Amino acid sequence: MQYGLLLEHAFRFIKSRLGWNKPLLRDPAAADRWTWLIIACCAQLYLARPLAAAIRLPWQPPQPPQTMTPGRVRAGFRHARQALGSPASIAKPGKPGPGRPAGSKNKNKAPRQPVGKRNPRPHSTARKREEQRKATRKREEQRTTG
Repeated sequence: MQYGLLLEHAFRFIKSRLGWNKPLLRDPAAADRWTWLIIACCAQLYLARPLAAAIRLPWQPPQPPQTMTPGRVRAGFRHARQALGSPASIAKPGKPGPGRPAGSKNKNKAPRQPVGKRNPRPHSTARKREEQRKATRKREEQRTTG
């Protein structure tokens, strides 16, 4: 019984480590690709251990690069990537594109949709007053005609 429980926990941690608990994959080939992608990411973290060895939080003891955990390397990976630099050249200053000439009106107005408000209802006291006025008018008309 104990062995089965340990095995279940081992599978749970492996699934979590490989990222199988995050995506909702519908195809076995997609699950296979996802597994290889996670393995490649773990290999990248393994190779980045010397770069992230100097980066640690104040309460963490210093560790040699050989004993760095993947989680700790992942936490320092962002700083290691900044330290490596970029193979791209420095961006050239650019001027703005032609765009709409200054002072001209926008000819392509954005389409506007109706708000969809209902007609406001009169307050209950105002409605009662209106009904009373109609009733008095009716009585007056009956008196004058009758």
